[in-house]
Amino acid sequence: MEIRFPPQDYSDPDPRPRILVVESNRTNLGVIARRLGEAGYRVTTADNGIAAIAELHRTHVDLVLAELHLPRMSGAELVRAIRGEVQWRDIPLMLITGKSDTKAAVLAYEAGADDVILKPFHFEVLFARIERRIEKARSIKGLRDDNAVLDARVVERAIEIGELRDLLAGAELTAR
Repeated sequence: MEIRFPPQDYSDPDPRPRILVVESNRTNLGVIARRLGEAGYRVTTADNGIAAIAELHRTHVDLVLAELHLPRMSGAELVRAIRGEVQWRDIPLMLITGKSDTKAAVLAYEAGADDVILKPFHFEVLFARIERRIEKARSIKGLRDDNAVLDARVVERAIEIGELRDLLAGAELTAR
C-alpha cells in the first residue's frame, strides 16, 4: 500500500511585507514595532545584531530596519554580515542614527546600507521610504527570476541544437 501525502505549500499566505526591527532600547523598539504594525507591516524584532542574524535564519524578512548603535554588533557590522550571505544579500537594509552622527551614517553606507534614517523622523516619511525599498527589491527579484527562466530556456535550446546536429551528422553518414 502506497501512502501519498498532499503537496506541501511552503509559501507564506500573508502577502504583507515582514520587517525585522533591530533596536536595543525596549521603549524605542516597542514604538517602532507598534507603528509599523499599525501601518500594515508584519514585524519581527531583535534587541541586538546577533539576535537579528538568528531571526534571519528563522524567517523570511523583506527589510531590516536597525539602529546603527547596537550592543555586541554595531548596525554597520550587521549590514556587513547580512551582505556577506548570498541568501540575504538583496534584503533592503535601513539604519537609524542621530542627526548629528554624520560619520556613523557614512560608515553605514560604506558597509552597504541602502538608507540611513536620521532621528528624529516622521513615521509617514519612514513608511514611504520603506515602501520604496521593498518595491525596488521586489522588482529586482522579479528581474532575476525572469533572467533565470531565460537562462534555462537558452540551455534547453542549446541542448536541442546539439541533439539536432548529432542527428544531422548521423543522417549524413547514413546517406553516404
